[in-house]
Amino acid sequence: MTKIRASARDQECTLRFPLVCNHRTDTTVLCHSNQLKDGKGMGLKAPDTRAAYGCSACHDVLDGRASRPAGMTHEQMLERFEEAVTLTHQVLARKGLLKVEA
Repeated sequence: MTKIRASARDQECTLRFPLVCNHRTDTTVLCHSNQLKDGKGMGLKAPDTRAAYGCSACHDVLDGRASRPAGMTHEQMLERFEEAVTLTHQVLARKGLLKVEA
């Protein structure tokens, strides 16, 4: 397990999908992008830099194991993921695990 993946332990969910997020820090993991443009492929995860801290419930939505909240489009979900990546990068920078470009 990489240091970035391990850093997700006990962190707050940054995805925070409305009516989905369980806010349980004991379920938080590093949720990787599922987009081809981010390096996701058959049997391949996107890099840890294209991921966000997410609780188990939000992770299930992001990965398609659970339905998106009513009224949330796929595009809105991806926008929320991008916001969550930014928030996660801020935490990683504070922990000294990622250098954020200014």
